[in-house]
Amino acid sequence: MEELGLPVILAIFFSFVIGVIFGGMAAFLSRSMLANHQIKIAQRKATKLLAETRLEAKDILDENKKEIDKLKSVNEAEYRERRTEIQRQENRLTQKEATLEHKLEDAVQRERNLITKEKDLDSIKANLIEVKENQLKQLELVSSLSSDEAKQLLLDKIEMEIQEEAGRRIRDWEIKIKEEAEDKARNILAQVIQRSASDVVSETTASVVTIPNDEMKGRLIGREGRNIRALEQATGVDLIIDDTPEAVTISSFDPVRREIAYRALNKLILDGRIHPARIEEIVAKAKAEVEATIIQTGEQSAFQVGVTRLHPELIKLLGRLKYRTSYGQNVLTHSIEVAYLSGMIASELGVNVALAKRAGLLHDIGKSVDREIEGTHAGIGADLVKQWDKSKEVVKGVAEHHMESGDTSIWGFIVSAADAISSARPGARRESLENYIKRLKALEEIADGFKGVDKSYAIQAGREVRIMVKPDEIDDLAAMRLARDIVKKIEESLEYPGQIRVMVLRETRAIDYAK
Repeated sequence: MEELGLPVILAIFFSFVIGVIFGGMAAFLSRSMLANHQIKIAQRKATKLLAETRLEAKDILDENKKEIDKLKSVNEAEYRERRTEIQRQENRLTQKEATLEHKLEDAVQRERNLITKEKDLDSIKANLIEVKENQLKQLELVSSLSSDEAKQLLLDKIEMEIQEEAGRRIRDWEIKIKEEAEDKARNILAQVIQRSASDVVSETTASVVTIPNDEMKGRLIGREGRNIRALEQATGVDLIIDDTPEAVTISSFDPVRREIAYRALNKLILDGRIHPARIEEIVAKAKAEVEATIIQTGEQSAFQVGVTRLHPELIKLLGRLKYRTSYGQNVLTHSIEVAYLSGMIASELGVNVALAKRAGLLHDIGKSVDREIEGTHAGIGADLVKQWDKSKEVVKGVAEHHMESGDTSIWGFIVSAADAISSARPGARRESLENYIKRLKALEEIADGFKGVDKSYAIQAGREVRIMVKPDEIDDLAAMRLARDIVKKIEESLEYPGQIRVMVLRETRAIDYAK
């Protein structure tokens, strides 16, 4: 160390110092270059970010501008619309103001005119009072009547005129009320008819029993006719044994006896043992069966209609109507239908439906015994109902359903209307062929009897008459009068069920030829 000396040590020291200096400078340069690189990268990023920001800002500005333009156009449209509406309202207000001013002027003018007229009226009134006083004085002088006497005479005259006017108005109101009542009644009956749809049951006064062979006829007649006599005596009917093959006819106007004979004869034919003792036994059984059927039928009919607490005797009489017919219509079926119709009419009129049904069901109860008791079936039925049913309304309905009494209650009208509806339905009742032909001929003869009628035809089973008139003698107005006159003549001359339609036809033909 000592041999190296101081110069070496200094050289080494300076070398170290120089190395440290150059190393620091190299590190500094390296850091400086890195910093410059990072600065450039940051500058590029900043430039790019700035460009993107400018683009976004431009887009936002464009969108805001478009939105502002849109809002501006909407606001301008609303402004124009409101301005137009305000202008319209101003015009209306101006028109109303002008109208009000005109009306005000008219009102002022009218008020002036009224004031003027009022003054004129006061003047006229004063003149009239003066004239009236003068006339009263003159009348007193001429007629020698005082003012009180003249006043009383005038009041009497006015009272008479008022009474005449009141009577005329009362007649007008009576006619109007009658027309309204008829319209209401027609509507009620139309509704009742539409709501009613019942079957039609027709029967005759004779029953036919089929027998297996003609040999049975001899056995039914018996030796010297003892069997047929015994059967007729036990049943009360007439047996017709003629040449009709394999058939025996039972004839009787009493439907219950005819039913008993019908059942007894069928039983005898099936049994085969036919002699007087057996006939009496079979007829007794048939009577018991028919009696049971009658009671059961009466109960079922009352239950079907909804009529409760009927006396057993009334139920029995009601059941007998099953075997009773009137103009070919089964009376029990007719009574059930009348009960329904009476209930409907009572419902429309607002009266007791149960009582109306009861009266309708029992209205023909007298027909069950009318061959045994003298009198009309309405009177007989009313007596029977009065005996076993304490309801006065039902008794009135039964007694008055044919309008035989002078004073008819509402129950009589209800049952009468229901009875007419049930009886007048097409097919409900039938008439003989002879009467039917007579009615058709009578209709045509009535129509042919009027002047100007060319031809007439009764059609629709006599429910319509079509009349052809001569056009050179009957004009359109005359055709209407002719139809009315024919209707009036038919109503006065004929009896018929329901209604008959009269149709007058007038035909004019103009014919020419082209040559």
